[in-house]
Amino acid sequence: MKQKMMIVLALVALVLALAACSSNNEETSANEEEGNETTETTETEVATETTEITIEGVNGEVTLDAPAKKVVALEWTYAEDLLAVGVQPAGVADMEMYGDYVNIEPQFDDTVVDVGGRQEPNLEVLASLEPDLIIGVSFRHDAMLSELEAIAPTVIFNPYPEDESINLYEEMETTFKEIAKAVDKEAEADQVLADLDQKYEEAKAKIDSADLATKDVILTLAYSGAQAPEIRVFTPNSMASIIIEKMGLNNVHIPDQHEIFGSSTFNVEGLVKYEDANYLFTVPDTDNIYENQLKGNKVWENLTFVKEDRLYDLGEDTWLYGGPLSAGTLLDQITNTMVNK
Repeated sequence: MKQKMMIVLALVALVLALAACSSNNEETSANEEEGNETTETTETEVATETTEITIEGVNGEVTLDAPAKKVVALEWTYAEDLLAVGVQPAGVADMEMYGDYVNIEPQFDDTVVDVGGRQEPNLEVLASLEPDLIIGVSFRHDAMLSELEAIAPTVIFNPYPEDESINLYEEMETTFKEIAKAVDKEAEADQVLADLDQKYEEAKAKIDSADLATKDVILTLAYSGAQAPEIRVFTPNSMASIIIEKMGLNNVHIPDQHEIFGSSTFNVEGLVKYEDANYLFTVPDTDNIYENQLKGNKVWENLTFVKEDRLYDLGEDTWLYGGPLSAGTLLDQITNTMVNK
């Protein structure tokens, strides 16, 4: 009897142990499933968070739910920035005139829509494109920001910052990187800038090997003024001047005051103090002040760089602004002109 009782107790203990084990397994399984669900939820949340992109312009931070696929550029430089990273804009302002100034590859394809003027874009056409992002420029589009934002998220950049510590080349690079971030092309942007740095090194080597009387230069853009020819001389903070410096030349123009737009305006008499430098210039064929107003002008013809024929015509199609691809075009034009003269 006692032996039977011990057997029964042993069986009861075994059943209880098995039940406890089963319960523990079920609890473990439930915990694992709950853990998996939590992990999956966390991963989903992380994935959702990482698709958001925040970019910053002068109008503050702009957050996009995902990288922008359809972007409208209301300023040529920003259209160029998109092309530089392999993105065709959905729309561009003043598209027909763009090619008269911006000389880069690639160009726009047939899908790109002209959305009207840079100063006054056609809002109806712009809205019909249903863009993910609109990119504007401060001096043109600050006043219409609310109208643009009613159509799509809008970021505004200012290529002429008031902060004197920021040169216009730095601003160009910063804006280029922000636009690349908006379309998820940051790696491509880094490569574009690395390629540009390589071009500077190549250009510098060519300049070093050229038989130049001096590496001192001034870079100018001339046009007819109301009273007399006006000559825009680029200052050290300008994008064009920094391109010159990066390729081994020396801009000798030091302005009396900070020039926010990167240039000072002179008449011909103002050039006398720079006559020992090389004279780089661009001028429209339809308004060539050198062949018209200054031909026979005694002050002009007695300048040392004129008498020694150290004049370097970069061509009327020279674009002294823009993004990194335009910078590459400009350094090629300067190098070819100075080395091959």
